[in-house]
Amino acid sequence: MTDSSGGQMVEILSEDELARTITRLASQVLESVSDTRELLLLGIPTRGVHLSRVLSHELEPLAGHSIAQGSLDPTFHRDDLGRIGTRMVEPTDLPTTVEGRQVVLIDDVIFTGRTVRASLEALQAWGRPQRVMLLVMVDRGHRELPIQPDFCGRKVPTRRTENIELRLKDIDGEEGVYLL
Repeated sequence: MTDSSGGQMVEILSEDELARTITRLASQVLESVSDTRELLLLGIPTRGVHLSRVLSHELEPLAGHSIAQGSLDPTFHRDDLGRIGTRMVEPTDLPTTVEGRQVVLIDDVIFTGRTVRASLEALQAWGRPQRVMLLVMVDRGHRELPIQPDFCGRKVPTRRTENIELRLKDIDGEEGVYLL
């Protein structure tokens, strides 16, 4: 299988496996909180935002009520902008205060840990949550900071030159996780 640039793609999670993984992650999140009304899902742009929406929809029937879901853009808190470059900043969207909430930061892939570090710093600018947890679809290793996800869909050892891509139907017209 090849991607749009002609590079090789390896399927890590099929559409069915991704759906099962999302269900498992939603159950793990539900089991980790004492009161789901205190739960706040915050996606990290770009794919983490879409993944947090999917998880919110998965959690709602299990919790019996809607789950607060928004996004948190850590761009201006990054310490590696010179190395990674910038992208268009997305507005932070907090549907409620973070004060006293059990926040789950959601990202598609964890790599060096710098995005999560920046996200934690950005979150502190909005208030003091009761607890912050991290959910990622894929942990690809190569951490530069001592940050580990609380919930992880799949660990996939990669080379630094490889990439992982989460594809979701709403955006890509297909679902799955791929190694590029």
